[in-house]
This record gives sequence, C-alpha cells and structure tokens, in this order.
Amino acid sequence: MEALKISTCFPPFHFNLKTPRFSRIICEKKPNFSFSLNHQQPHKSRFNLFTTNIFNSTNEPQQLLPNYEQEISTKNEKNQEKEKFDWYAQWYPIMPLSELDKRRPHGKKVMGIDLVVWWDKILEEWRVMDDACSHRLAPLSQGRIDQWGRLQCVYHGWCFSGSGDCKFIPQAPRDKPHVHTSKRACVAVYPSFVQNDILWFWPNTDTLYKDIHLRKTPPYIPLLDDLTSYAKTTLVRDIPYGYEFLIENLMDPSHVNYAHHGIMKIGKIEVPNSVKGDTEGGKPLDISLEKLDINGFIAKQGHDEHKFIAPCVYYGPFGCTSKIYFICDVMQEESSSNDTNRIFLVFLCVPVSPGNCRLMLTSFRNFAGWEYKLFPPWKFHLDNNLIIDSDLYLLHLQEHKLREKGPQNWQKVCYVPTKADALVVGFRRWLTKYGGAQVDWGTKFTGDLQPTPAREQLLDRYWTHTINCSSCSRAYKSLNVLEIIMQIISVASIGIAAAAKESVMSIAARYSLVFLALLCFMASRWLSKFIYKSFHFHDYDHAFC
Repeated sequence: MEALKISTCFPPFHFNLKTPRFSRIICEKKPNFSFSLNHQQPHKSRFNLFTTNIFNSTNEPQQLLPNYEQEISTKNEKNQEKEKFDWYAQWYPIMPLSELDKRRPHGKKVMGIDLVVWWDKILEEWRVMDDACSHRLAPLSQGRIDQWGRLQCVYHGWCFSGSGDCKFIPQAPRDKPHVHTSKRACVAVYPSFVQNDILWFWPNTDTLYKDIHLRKTPPYIPLLDDLTSYAKTTLVRDIPYGYEFLIENLMDPSHVNYAHHGIMKIGKIEVPNSVKGDTEGGKPLDISLEKLDINGFIAKQGHDEHKFIAPCVYYGPFGCTSKIYFICDVMQEESSSNDTNRIFLVFLCVPVSPGNCRLMLTSFRNFAGWEYKLFPPWKFHLDNNLIIDSDLYLLHLQEHKLREKGPQNWQKVCYVPTKADALVVGFRRWLTKYGGAQVDWGTKFTGDLQPTPAREQLLDRYWTHTINCSSCSRAYKSLNVLEIIMQIISVASIGIAAAAKESVMSIAARYSLVFLALLCFMASRWLSKFIYKSFHFHDYDHAFC
C-alpha cells in the first residue's frame, strides 16, 4: 500500500508474448516514459485485445461491470469467451532469495499447496518439493539438511535428494533389497526458477513440465536487477485476507486519503466553500481501462499506465518530490515539475489459501540512496507494516461480506459509479471473465472463510512478517537483548547503591546510581512497548487518527 502514496512515471516496458499465456517484460528506453505493448502471437485469435471506455459520454454514472459487454466488439468477445485462465499453468513467486537461508529447509504455502524449499548444495540449486515425507507425511520443512546435502525428515530420518528420490531409510535392513529405491518412497518435485532474485515455482509435478522454464518463464522486470541506478528494499508479509482483495486494495488510489489517514503525507486541495467536502483531500480521478485479455490488463491515468500481469504482478506510476517521499495523486500537479526523483514499486500478490495471501513489495528509488545504506531494512519495514495494518481489519471484514453475497455477484452488490474505481473494475472484470470470479483452489478447499479471530491475532506481525524477515528478526533479537541489559543495569545500580557503605561511596555517587537505575528502567519499559508495537501488534483506530 506504500505504492498508493505515490504518483509519477515508470520507465517504459514492453511485453513480448512468445507463447500463449506468457508475458515477459523487456525494458526499452524512450524519452517520453510511455508504456506500450508488443504482442507476438502465434495464435492471434487467442490474444485479441480490445480498447474500451468504461464510462459513457453522458453525465449519468453507470455500473461498470454489468454493462461492459455492450462496449466490446462481438467478434473479439466470441474469441475471448472461449479462453479460461488456468490457475495451475502459471509461475508463482515463493520468496526473495534474500529471505531464504541455505542452511535450513523452509515451509511455504502457495495456491493451497504445502511446499518445502531448500538449497541443494550438491547441484547448487534451490529445490521446491511437497512438504510431506513419503513415509508418514511428516512435514519435511521441519527437518534438516544433513552433512551430505540431503533433506532429512526429522520424524524417522528418511533422506531425500534434490530430485525427490529417497536415498536412505535408517530402519531398512542393510542386507535386504534397497527399499528406498521404490517410486513410493519418492517425494514430488515442482519445477522452480530464479528470476529477479526471486524464487518462482510451477504448481504441477507432471514430468511434462519438468523443463517448463525453457518454454515459459516468469514475468521479467529488468528494473529489479538494476543495482547501480536504484537503491531498493523488499518487504514480504503474509496477510489474513484474500488475494483478490489485496490486488483490489493496491489498485485503489482513492482509499489512501481515508484508510491511511494520519500515516501518509498527502497533499491538500482547495475545496470551494459552496461544496461540503472533507479535509482528507479526496478528489475525482480520471482512470480508464484500455486493454484487457487473459494475460491481464492496462489502464491509463492521464499519460501514465498501470499494468496487471496475471496472476501475480501489478505495478503502476508512482512518484515523489525530493521533499515529500510519500504522496498520492492529489500531489500530481506539484510533483510534475520535478520528475528527476522517482520511487518505483512492484507488487507480487500470491494466493496462499482462501482468506490468506502473501505480499512481496519491492521499493526502489534513484535518489537518497544513502538512507538505504545508512539504515537497516527493518526501519523501513516498520512504516510499511503500519500502512498494511491500517486497513487490514476492514478489508478482512469486507471479504467476509462479499463471501456472503457470492464473489460472482460483485458487480451487483458493489456500486462503482466513478472513474476512480477503474483499476478495481478492470481486475474484477478480468477475474470474472477469465478466472471464474475467484481463485481455483481445486479440491483442496471449499472456498469457505475461517471465522474472524481476535483483532490482536488478526493484526499479528510476528508470525506474518518478523519471524520470516532476516532484518526484522535480527533487530527483534538485538532489541530484546538490549532490554534485558537495561533491566540488569537498573537492578545492579540499585543493589550497588544500597549495599555500598557511606565511607566507600559518596552521596553524589549514590544518587547518580539511583538516577541511572531509574533511567535504565524507564528506557527498558519504553523499549518493551516499542518492540511489541513494532514487531508484534500495532492497532489502528480510524475514529481518532
């Protein structure tokens, strides 16, 4: 949601579709910083693009989704109706490599699939496998990597190679046939690929997809690999609401003034006295849907373009001035005079399970890079997490309300008469038209949502971010140690001041120790609250913010 604070231009990208349902991003320099799409289509009928205006020329606002079919040519509509988005024939990001420890296995869930991710030091590759031992289904992510580089299940010690083959069963007699060579002893391996320093996987273990990366690779974003022009930081956070609502929220610029009130620095606009407006700075936004197909869509806001590459990638024009880092579209006029300083953000939105998703946000800029060098990443994560938490609870409840009405009825229960909602409408249009109105969980889930937990549990940061973030986990441990040290100093100072004889310690020294004890005690109490609010739970009350 940090992205929604910002308004500028991205460098131009071109999409090259070399195979069906495959988007690859190629950077190309142009002086006007505009976006364009180049489609090389082996089967043009499968990739017909259309241009549509979401709104009629009349002043009467209309529901966007129910009437959009009237605005699309009959020929293109017939061709595209035959296309259905295959949720299990796509690349999904698992984690940035910077957050993966090669010394241990990691358990992750994507598309409802439990995965174990580990470093195969023999082949020097990351491996993605089913997180279940073939013996009795114990989670391999709770295991270890042994001295021979094999993944060992800690329940009974079975060992597996990077290809999924069982290499050793401790309980098998040494003089008997090698039972570990049975196909039943193997663990399923998923195709994986590293791009932009992010580990991706293909959710199908069929041998037909073993070399799928040779035919289709994840969306490539050259800007993420630019380590010379931009300083960058990455945040990963598990969020207790659905993938659909995460993308909607990121595509909704007009909510920033209200849902994140008091957190973001938002420019103000003058409202005529005759209009009873608000003080948050909301205003009309001119956003229109340009192109939409099975691979995603493009929307325009003035000269800027927003892009969604199905199913996980979203980015758009975000910018800043040299004095205000986080602003939204209400500052467009002011920031347009200074477009040398830019902040770029790329969102990877991962469906985890019904009511749960994962956000990978990469933020990079071409100015003030010294801040990223001077301050550790966890300092920036504190601000990012506060922004995520400030509307997390309401989005969680919003998802439950839509579930009661039915996701396929979104256009009936939601009234979206303004152009400010064009990005959200574009996503819902794509999801309804190609994706079946919701993520296809197969037979793993019914789609039902879990009951809403306590607010403190819902907004928990420790298990959703801190424990999985290398920077925040180090800071958390270090600050806890510092708190204990302050408490020890406080107690020791009081003890020394009380035990020392008057002939040994002067009154001034005694008072100094008492003052030091009080100071350390107060500092430890403040630090304890800071640790809790920063790494565990920080509530946000919209009524008083």
